[in-house]
Amino acid sequence: MKTVTVNDKMQKNYRYFLVAKPGRNFDPEFTPELTPRQMLELGVFGGKYLTDCKKEFPKSWFKKAKLCSKKHDQQLNFFKINASQSLTVWRKNGWIHPDDPRGWFQWYCRYYIGRRHDDDSRQIKRWKAMRRHLAQIAKNCNKFDWECRKKQRQALLHWAYDSRNI
Repeated sequence: MKTVTVNDKMQKNYRYFLVAKPGRNFDPEFTPELTPRQMLELGVFGGKYLTDCKKEFPKSWFKKAKLCSKKHDQQLNFFKINASQSLTVWRKNGWIHPDDPRGWFQWYCRYYIGRRHDDDSRQIKRWKAMRRHLAQIAKNCNKFDWECRKKQRQALLHWAYDSRNI
């Protein structure tokens, strides 16, 4: 079991344990279509995510990642549209667990590399709730029409659903 110690802009001396192999032993209800590395390469969150905590995650995730440490840049998103809500909104709605102050994607990255946490079931339920957007795109758009419902498509990428295939 490996211990990870986090020291970045949002956490100091936070420790967690890796108890599963990276990308393995996921909850059977949790079947993301994209890995964190793929998400970062495609362009998610306007590039403004994980820019100060690269040491925590595999270097390979960042080789082709579309990142911007200065500001959210929607042009870095795959669909070139802003589909994010601010961290303030996430906090106000109670969607942030103190151990993952950056939100769902931080939880997913840590889950992916092998952390298991008491917040896993809540986060997996939130991920599953995004499926309704898949159905809306399938119902209202022609297959592979990436101009149709771009904001929903980008939001789905943020949740590890590959909306390019719909």
